[in-house]
Amino acid sequence: MESLSFPSLKTKRLIFKQITPTDIQNIYKGLSNPKVIKYYGVSFDSLEATKEQMIWYRNLEQNETGIWWTISSLDNNIFYGAGGFNNLNKEHKKSEIGFWLLSEFWGQGFMQEAFPLICDYGFNKLDLNRIEGFVDSGNINCKKALEKMNFKLEGTMRECEIKNGEYLNVDIYSKLKND
Repeated sequence: MESLSFPSLKTKRLIFKQITPTDIQNIYKGLSNPKVIKYYGVSFDSLEATKEQMIWYRNLEQNETGIWWTISSLDNNIFYGAGGFNNLNKEHKKSEIGFWLLSEFWGQGFMQEAFPLICDYGFNKLDLNRIEGFVDSGNINCKKALEKMNFKLEGTMRECEIKNGEYLNVDIYSKLKND
């Protein structure tokens, strides 16, 4: 059930709403798609397994450690993806931004439209000073998009994660409130 206090956001083409249990089919569609999860930290092979992600979204809200939205068309008929913040650290006024889109909507400017709104929410409503983006070093498109939105590359954590039995490097990007 959508919470009355949960913030809904809008852009010219998009509406951002609370993720609810009824979104499980759309979340599964995205997080089981090999193109979407190629550089993503999780993947699911069934609706049952996707419940784990739904619990994660709910726990972010309940524990006040983040906030994620569904991203849909203004009429709420087309689901595009999801985005938001996790690892929210109120003491240090920072959080990690995350975002994914269904692959059929790539290259249509949705990320450039959604990211500024999400960042604005973080800086102005969550009182963040710093927004961090952790990107698989091989994810060239995401890195270009972050740079286009004035995120600064801070460095690379070498072989810091293992995915499918392989070590991978992660690039750290950040944007400060005053950037």
